Amino acid sequence: MVRSSRGEARPGMWRREAGTVVRRAAPVPERAAAAPFAIIAGLHVPRVPTEWAPHSHPLHELVWVRGGTLTSRVEDRVFTVSEGHGLWMPAGTVHGGRSTAGAEFYDAFFAPDRTPAAFAFEEPKAIAMTPLLESLLTHLSRTDLDADARARAESVVFDVLQPSPRQFALQLPGDARIDPIAEALLDDPADGRSLEEWARRLGISDRTITRAFRHATGLSFAQWRQVLRVHRALTLLSEGFDVMTVSETLGYAQPSSFIAAFRRIMGTTPGAFFDTADGTLRDVRNPVSRVQNS
Repeated sequence: MVRSSRGEARPGMWRREAGTVVRRAAPVPERAAAAPFAIIAGLHVPRVPTEWAPHSHPLHELVWVRGGTLTSRVEDRVFTVSEGHGLWMPAGTVHGGRSTAGAEFYDAFFAPDRTPAAFAFEEPKAIAMTPLLESLLTHLSRTDLDADARARAESVVFDVLQPSPRQFALQLPGDARIDPIAEALLDDPADGRSLEEWARRLGISDRTITRAFRHATGLSFAQWRQVLRVHRALTLLSEGFDVMTVSETLGYAQPSSFIAAFRRIMGTTPGAFFDTADGTLRDVRNPVSRVQNS
């Protein structure tokens, strides 16, 4: 069985895993304000499941993980970042986040006045974390680079930094009539109550629920539940749980049903997605040195 994730529930986020540590946002590196750099990068390895309270930064931020997932809540959207992808957070965007235990959490801060206009995204954006981009950002996390070496690396970062073709976000309803459904499914994605059962539970018609989901999320109730389950599946699969266990945990009668749903949402099977999450087979992925900044 999957280890319990029971804990305090927060609207728009999964239940906290047992032992989750809630932190305030890590401060922007002090040298980012004074140094003439465009990019300041670093690495953190939370030893326990970690949640960051809602916060914002004066700099653009790019976050990515290895060996786990990062879930981020931005207003009425939930983003799930798995290996091979990153999340660009524009300066001033209020966001919260949660990473799984042991995930290697990387971040890079970009000075807005030294970031090319092409990357001044107005909204959070999924970024393709290619081996080259990861290597460059890890290189920039060093504190012993001279100005010329840093400038050369920064210029290449902006040459290779590209939005991911897969912009994967869960739109939360934000409609009081159907928010109880969303909260129940975030609490337990395996909740299999039908549209009719929810209509009776909430005292409204199933047609009202259908229209509300379409209006708020652009998806039917069934489609939205499938997308939510895939978000949760990304976290469970990245933690090493097999497809059968994940399918049972998410309420599917057969693993084949889960695989088919995953393929409909992600365009590939769970195994293929994690083997080639960055477009490169895991066993030939370029290694990068891991330099940790304090």
